[in-house]
Amino acid sequence: MNDRQRVDLWLHRARFAKTRAAAARLISEGGVRLVHEGFARRIEKPSVEVTPGDALVFPQRGRLIAVRVEGIGARRGPASEARLLYAELDADSVG
Repeated sequence: MNDRQRVDLWLHRARFAKTRAAAARLISEGGVRLVHEGFARRIEKPSVEVTPGDALVFPQRGRLIAVRVEGIGARRGPASEARLLYAELDADSVG
C-alpha cells in the first residue's frame, strides 16, 4: 500500500473538504501548514504529499484545526472510516 498521498486528496478523503477542488483552493490560498519530521512550513501546492506521522494545521468553520495523519485513505468513505485517517491535536502546540 502506498504510504504517501497528495494533501488535497487526503483532506478530501478525511472529510475536511467537501470536494477535492475545495481542498486545493484552501491549500492554494495558503491556509494549510504541514509539519513533516519536525519542520513546519506553509504549503501552497495541492500536489505536496503527506505521510503518516505528518501534522496538518488549517482553518475550518472559524477555528484552527490540527491533526496528525494516521493513515492514507483509499477512498472517501463514511465519517467513521475517515476518522481513522487522523488524530486530533492541540493547534497551539503544533509547529
